[in-house]
Amino acid sequence: MKAKVLKDFKAPDMTPYDGTSDPSHHLINFRSRMYLTNASEAVRCKAFPTTLTKTSIKWFDSLPPRSIASFDDLAKKFLARFSIQKDKAKHAQSLLGIKQGDRKNLRTYMERFNKACLDIQSLQIEAAIMGLINGLREGPFSHSISKKHPTSLNEVQEREEKYINMEENSQLGDSSKTGFSYTTRDNDKESRKKEDQPTEKPRKYHNYTPHRVSLMDVY
Repeated sequence: MKAKVLKDFKAPDMTPYDGTSDPSHHLINFRSRMYLTNASEAVRCKAFPTTLTKTSIKWFDSLPPRSIASFDDLAKKFLARFSIQKDKAKHAQSLLGIKQGDRKNLRTYMERFNKACLDIQSLQIEAAIMGLINGLREGPFSHSISKKHPTSLNEVQEREEKYINMEENSQLGDSSKTGFSYTTRDNDKESRKKEDQPTEKPRKYHNYTPHRVSLMDVY
């Protein structure tokens, strides 16, 4: 029966682990898929190598025969071998390094800031707000959020979206005006050029060189 179960078992459809990323993420993903299929201990041990590639599968193949007593044992050895690739824990202080550059718009800054917040476990709202204010370039949004601190991340998102729309609409308006003014200015230049060009008039001569020969010789 066990042989039939292993034969009919389909390997989990997941990205193979190559030994260059956090092993705990891969292991959590594998456990969740095995839980959904209600796989046995033996099936987990057999299926796990099918999710490995490159350096990690070489490591598995180098394990001594009968050195794995259970899947938990395999998981511990797997984590220990690739622990150097484990993601470094990030803290709220890391948000202080995110700044809005002079030429970066509010949307770009907020996307970077929100992504950084997702990497921090148990982030306190107060720490997030302080990091946000610290990194903002001086402007309408920074003034607003400094005067009235939001009380939740949802409020931050609502207020940031309002100022992002204002900023983008303002930029669209400026570009439209700039295009119009350049066109008008160029047309005015052309008109002034034509006006400034002197009109040619027939030349008048008051002094003439006297002939040194007779008219008959000229003809």
